[in-house]
Amino acid sequence: MQKKQQLCILGATGSIGVSTLDVVARHPDRYGVFALTAHTQVKNLAEQCEQFLPQIAVVGTAQAADELSILLKEKHLHQIQILFGPEALCAVASANECDSVMAAIVGAAGLPASLAAAKAGKKVLLANKEALVMSGQLFIDAIKDSGAALLPIDSEHNAIFQCLPGNYNRQPGQHGIHKILLTASGGPFLHRDVNTLDDVTPEQAVAHPNWVMGRKISVDSATMMNKGLEVIEAHWLFATPAEQIEVVIHPQSVIHSMVSYTDGSVLAQMGNPDMRIPIAYGMAYPERMDSGVAPLDLLKVASLNFIKPDFQRFPCLQLAYDALKEGKSAATILNASNEVAVQAFLDKRIGFRMINQVIEQTLSKVAATEALDLESILACDAEARRVAEAMLSS
Repeated sequence: MQKKQQLCILGATGSIGVSTLDVVARHPDRYGVFALTAHTQVKNLAEQCEQFLPQIAVVGTAQAADELSILLKEKHLHQIQILFGPEALCAVASANECDSVMAAIVGAAGLPASLAAAKAGKKVLLANKEALVMSGQLFIDAIKDSGAALLPIDSEHNAIFQCLPGNYNRQPGQHGIHKILLTASGGPFLHRDVNTLDDVTPEQAVAHPNWVMGRKISVDSATMMNKGLEVIEAHWLFATPAEQIEVVIHPQSVIHSMVSYTDGSVLAQMGNPDMRIPIAYGMAYPERMDSGVAPLDLLKVASLNFIKPDFQRFPCLQLAYDALKEGKSAATILNASNEVAVQAFLDKRIGFRMINQVIEQTLSKVAATEALDLESILACDAEARRVAEAMLSS
């Protein structure tokens, strides 16, 4: 009998974590759950523990750990070990009992544990794009040095991965690759009058037309910073310069991304907009298995549209390209200031069109430096957040 692959799911109560557990539940013969983590969604985590019986559950704070302990005792789940804090995340992500890590903690908070999994030689299912945005070379080096496997879970990068040749070795010049085409939905404001974007509310910004996502990533989709971060992630994943990564707005979200080759061929990966497809592909790779998603019906789709992005409408996308070209820690500053600005917008402290202004001003005030280790990356992240917050306070 084949040994079950033991999973650690970082960010189990978020949309990616929930979708991952849905796939796990369809294949109980293939997968077991070693650890589940959440920050403060204790009630949801307790319900997941009851269904999937992990060895360890990790939460963000001591208070959350106490609350989880009470809930698990009520469910007679005394055998589940409860840990809390960032160190505990790194511990479960690198534990010997764990085979694969679904890295799905949103934002910079997910970097240390994702890096710990990479250093420990795990199969890293990377749904946290900020890990590569912030620590690009450091993360890729950790994967190489440990012999870890890196499988992109973002639907776009997973699509690119599926469209690349099987012997792809991160040297695109040898594979006849002309460019990578990252598709974007354009979010909820693709056709809205640009002059009215100052009036956008958080509720309008998080109402994505195609995908069910968390609030932060939904706002990033509305500003297209999400796509900007994905451009930076694609650069590191596929060793491709910014000039060879093109963003194409595709409102239907049916084609998840494409690879254009020098012979004129363009390979595309298509499917219904459901994250269980890339999750199942990453979990089972190099095989394929049932994800629970219905096959794509092209006759129902009927037509596919493609639009060039307007940088006046989506200035965050231009800022991301600029940060990638600047190099050093510019992408870390970009990401940190974006997280601060998006949270301020969600808290109704600033307007929608001020998000890109906060990012741009932070990039101009914080000098990009060489990011040689995790400590220097986190120090740069903290400095960018301090500057962005100071700007908001003034």
